[in-house]
Amino acid sequence: MITIFYRVDDDIVYEVDEDLLDTIAYSDLLWVDLVDPTHNQREKVEQFFGVSIQTWQQSEEIESSSRYAEMTDRIVANSNFLVGRDGEYVSASTSYILKDGILISTRKEILRTFGDTMRKLRYNPKAFSTGYHVLVALFETRIDLDADMAEEIAKQISEISGHLNVARDGGNDEANIYRISTLQESTMLMRENITDKQRVISSISKSNRFPDELAPKLAVMLKDINSLLNHTDFSFGRLDFLQDAYMSLTNIRLSRVTKTFTVVSVIFMPPTLIASVYGMNFDIMPELHWQHGYLFAWVMMALAALVVLLIFRYKKLL
Repeated sequence: MITIFYRVDDDIVYEVDEDLLDTIAYSDLLWVDLVDPTHNQREKVEQFFGVSIQTWQQSEEIESSSRYAEMTDRIVANSNFLVGRDGEYVSASTSYILKDGILISTRKEILRTFGDTMRKLRYNPKAFSTGYHVLVALFETRIDLDADMAEEIAKQISEISGHLNVARDGGNDEANIYRISTLQESTMLMRENITDKQRVISSISKSNRFPDELAPKLAVMLKDINSLLNHTDFSFGRLDFLQDAYMSLTNIRLSRVTKTFTVVSVIFMPPTLIASVYGMNFDIMPELHWQHGYLFAWVMMALAALVVLLIFRYKKLL
């Protein structure tokens, strides 16, 4: 699918029709957005603008340190955006080409970042005079969404933290430890994506091709990114603490079980010894023919167990 944004007087309109490229004045074009384009659609845009659009594999294999490049007649940028799927986060690659002030974006799926930015274009078209403004707006919207995701992760961490008292009394540790592990992966992935955007925006802020009026906005975006990085570090620290706490509670419960079995074993050791003695096959054992021998053996075993139990009580081992 190809969506074309172009200027009409003081307004910005859009059409989902690649054939319009041949009818719209080149100077009126603002943004061409490709969503999972076909081979023919990709080829048409490449021929029209005289550019080469990266394949998905090429976009994903680009090193993080090479995600922004300025050429003689164009600027190429790449970035990964987080997408929530089935309670987890995954990365979705996006590619951008800026040529003659026109933005060409390519993505494989529908992303909320682009939908929100498109609404901004419709509400305030005068704020988007070039494709440079659109690209910066896309990253600005993405940073806001990353902040929302960071807050959502923080809420989940607080929820797990609130379960510690329940876990202390024998809660579902396995499920909570799995949730902690999942959130750790999400937090690391978020940090990687934020760092990725930090490199791109930092390169944009150093470029002399972008309008000077965007400099204050880029500076604020970099500050927001630094705040998000600090927030992810704090969240990861909390997750490490919670993981250690849950593991410690699990070890404490296992120690209690082991202690109980140990105490029971020790209590029954003296009675077992007495029973073993009277189980030996010797000819001369007076108690074997004694009228009260059976009761005597039971009393001895009970007293032996009681003495050990009292010793444990005295030592405060029970």
